[in-house]
Amino acid sequence: MSREEVLRATAEPAEVAEETTLRPRSLDEFVGQARLKEHLEILLAAARQRRQAADHLLFAGPPGVGKTTLAGIVAAELGVGLRVTSGPALERAGDLAAILTNLDDGDVLFVDEVHRLPRIVEEVLYPAMEDFQLDIVIGKGPSARSIRLDLPRFTLAGATTRTGLITGPLRDRFGFVARLDYYAPDELVAIVSRTAGILGVPLAPEGAVEIAQRARGTPRIANRLLKRVRDFAEVRSDGTVSAATAREALALFEVDERGLDKVDRAILTALCDTFAGQPVGLNTLAVAVHEEPETVEDVYEPFLLKQGLLQRTPRGRVPTASAFAHLGLEVRPGKPDTSSSLFDG
Repeated sequence: MSREEVLRATAEPAEVAEETTLRPRSLDEFVGQARLKEHLEILLAAARQRRQAADHLLFAGPPGVGKTTLAGIVAAELGVGLRVTSGPALERAGDLAAILTNLDDGDVLFVDEVHRLPRIVEEVLYPAMEDFQLDIVIGKGPSARSIRLDLPRFTLAGATTRTGLITGPLRDRFGFVARLDYYAPDELVAIVSRTAGILGVPLAPEGAVEIAQRARGTPRIANRLLKRVRDFAEVRSDGTVSAATAREALALFEVDERGLDKVDRAILTALCDTFAGQPVGLNTLAVAVHEEPETVEDVYEPFLLKQGLLQRTPRGRVPTASAFAHLGLEVRPGKPDTSSSLFDG
């Protein structure tokens, strides 16, 4: 289970409900991803004109950039129902069959982490996506027979953080594949300002900029930081989120000016100091920072790579000169590495 899944699973019901109310419910309200929005507008408008279900959609991108939100917007824009599940939750073919047979015509079925679908479930999904039919085997042994049930025309919206793990046959059955990118600071300022308005948080423009600059290009993180700064402002200040209050609060919560948190800095410290700039394998690095390899690779590394603080090489992870500078350390170029870290990640 990834770090983001753990955070969602342990969230209080009130926080989950609050996060849901913050989600945009139409493409007009959705901030950022301009080209993707334009494509979706055309696709959904065409589906409405034909009065048909939209093509199957695959949203790929890092956690927290709006994949789930877009699935909800697709259903809202088409005026149809939304059913939500996840790849790991569909353990047996019967689990998927029960969901598919209860869909109404035109409904959107959202499958989060679609790359984690079991192979046996994925095989059942192929004819459902392509022919809107479901093959069911009745009985066992020589008396077993297969029957085919007609399904309502539906739209499958899949979300994934790891496109490369989706099998070719499944990926090819999606009519529209979209990649969501990290957000620009000005887009995050607009998102934070919108959230502050919904939550009734007094937010100065400079405070919104300060939060947006440290949000790692991710709306979910921006909204989370706003809530924590709001708490700080209410307890230790006058309740207004100003630039000074935001800086003081985020320093207390160990989020630095580039958006790096405690684990990010632990990863850079391990690379720059503990391993003296030499290439380090993923498993070795994960042990050094007391995290799971999948969490390091999926949650932390993408942002460090984007910031130019980390490099992936055939021999392992290597810090850049910017990483040394960010930690205030002298650059220590990596030496030829003969350790086993070449083979462990």
